Amino acid sequence: MTATTAPRLRKAIRSGAPTLAVEREMWAAGHDVVVGVDEVGRGAWAGPLTVGAAVVPKDRRVYKIRDSKALTEPEREALFDRIAGWCVTWAVGHVWPDECDALGMSEAQRLAARRAIEGLGVAPDQVLIDGNWDFVGGGRTRKIVKGDATCLSIAAASILAKVSRDRLMRAEAPSFPGYDFEANKGYPCPRHKLALAGYGPTSIHRRSWAFMDGLCWSGIRRVEPATAQGRLFD
Repeated sequence: MTATTAPRLRKAIRSGAPTLAVEREMWAAGHDVVVGVDEVGRGAWAGPLTVGAAVVPKDRRVYKIRDSKALTEPEREALFDRIAGWCVTWAVGHVWPDECDALGMSEAQRLAARRAIEGLGVAPDQVLIDGNWDFVGGGRTRKIVKGDATCLSIAAASILAKVSRDRLMRAEAPSFPGYDFEANKGYPCPRHKLALAGYGPTSIHRRSWAFMDGLCWSGIRRVEPATAQGRLFD
């Protein structure tokens, strides 16, 4: 599903493009390596929690980047290679379902961010995070509510993370027929719920989540998360 040409954006998302305003502010203050960070997969029942990290160049632009949630799957796929080639460096960090169960979702998100940032190969001066929770830490972060819609490096990270995770879930789908992972990517939906009711959880399901409570007939018990924090996103 890889494409080299940029998609023609639908009229509804042609305006309101994310900008480099925050990055330029950081660069002007002497922070050369500014990393945009976003996560995907937190609300899924199956598959990894994924964090994307992107460092964008100061002197070149790739147009038509939007928050990954505003784009269709073909639009994200069409932009992926353009964004990956444009970034100074980028990486994604995955935390797998058994790790999510063992750590709880908050700590899992911290670990995914750490893996993504370490994968960049450069030390960040500042990290821009989508949302109002600092899951990176280190005293070098700025939280930006709706950052994936307004901040270009975060929007780029959101697409890199989303497409990377979607590709993983499509690759897993043939191993788990009936769960429709190629379409739902592990998120709740009627067909996913029906498959769970009929077959029980797979090896890539998060077994500490509340959906497990209704599946006791399978003999597979719900995993208790490491802390109460692990139930925040049930």
